[in-house]
Amino acid sequence: MRTLILLLFPELLIAAFLGGRESYRRISAALSGHPVYITAQPLSPSRSPRVGLVAGHLGHDSGAVCADGLTEVEVNTAIAREVARRLEALGYTVDILEEFDARLHGYRAAALLSIHADSCEYINELATGFKVARAQADMVPEQSDRLVACLVSAYGRSTGLRFHADSITYDMTDYHAFREIAPETPAAIIETGFLYLDRELLTRGRERVVEGIVEGLRCFLEGGE
Repeated sequence: MRTLILLLFPELLIAAFLGGRESYRRISAALSGHPVYITAQPLSPSRSPRVGLVAGHLGHDSGAVCADGLTEVEVNTAIAREVARRLEALGYTVDILEEFDARLHGYRAAALLSIHADSCEYINELATGFKVARAQADMVPEQSDRLVACLVSAYGRSTGLRFHADSITYDMTDYHAFREIAPETPAAIIETGFLYLDRELLTRGRERVVEGIVEGLRCFLEGGE
């Protein structure tokens, strides 16, 4: 089985017990250290192999719209479908969920990830990179923090994008689905990149995006406890 890399440092362990944006700043700082290699372990028999993927804005609206008509929901849905295909090939049961899917109410799974993309407007030359967050009022913060850390590490390695810890918004940490799912379901939301400066990656380089998400989820689901 492929070796997975998870960055485990004192800063990251402390961050697991903290909420809000400060925990993500600490995780981001931890990413600059030296990696520790761990081998993925088989799924625990007590853990459900079900994974939920929310394709951001699907069934609701277009999300961000680019000048040439490319929409965020197109990008999110394409990524979610390919991640689902890859996970299903690994033996997972995957639900692709709409933005306000009725199935979100009380949803139980080994993990839930909502997939989004950032603005299609030019902001400045620094508007490139990704964000990952969990609920500020998470009921299983240690698990969700580990999910976030796995995604940050794997996605950054696969895509080469930087982690935008300081621009995580309230809309991310108070994302509606976090309040709807079963409280024991670890969950996170990812902004995969900016549709302006990172468009080439999110469309033509999508396999790196998918790889980062799949490996981040595998790190969480299969990695050492």
